[in-house]
Amino acid sequence: QVQLVESGGGLVQPGGSLRLSCVASRSMWTYDPVTWYRLAPGKQRELVASITTPIGTTDYADFAKRRFTISSDNLKNTVYLQMNSLKPEDTAVYYCQYRLTRGQGTQVTVSS
Repeated sequence: QVQLVESGGGLVQPGGSLRLSCVASRSMWTYDPVTWYRLAPGKQRELVASITTPIGTTDYADFAKRRFTISSDNLKNTVYLQMNSLKPEDTAVYYCQYRLTRGQGTQVTVSS
């Protein structure tokens, strides 16, 4: 079973950027998508973005369009989430999921 490890979170001011990484213990080069989710206190889990690595098909939540970009480096078994123009409401734990496996998440805090 694949293992996933996220990193790249942190504290950033509004308008700032972060790049999150999701590193897998083995290849995710299949037609199962890799998905970034986020979970904020008191809120339901939200899908942020997904990518199907062999064909590069991507999908974004409305709030992520034009600000976030999902990409993959299949040689590194890594999926990235580039987040720009961050807002306080983007504060959450972000985690990636592939098939039934989810990572431990990385905290993103947007605050001045």
